[in-house]
Amino acid sequence: MEISSIQTAAHYATAPVQTPERPAEHRELIRAVHALNKTDLFGENRELSFAVDRDTKRPVIRIVDRKTREVIQQIPPEYALRMAEEIRG
Repeated sequence: MEISSIQTAAHYATAPVQTPERPAEHRELIRAVHALNKTDLFGENRELSFAVDRDTKRPVIRIVDRKTREVIQQIPPEYALRMAEEIRG
């Protein structure tokens, strides 16, 4: 079943902003990402990164090229973040 982009954007507009509750959990997540990035799990010269979208304050997960820093894949996609921002007004 495919979810429409409007449904996806609506979800991100109304979902609560997730923040780490405790610094220890945050450190654990960072260590896990570093461990994953030492493998070729995401492909050669690719790595996992986490960020927070500046406009929506939502967490963003990306797979990026290590050399060029080009975003290969992003969850949620950029269009969903922008639509969520418009819905929130």
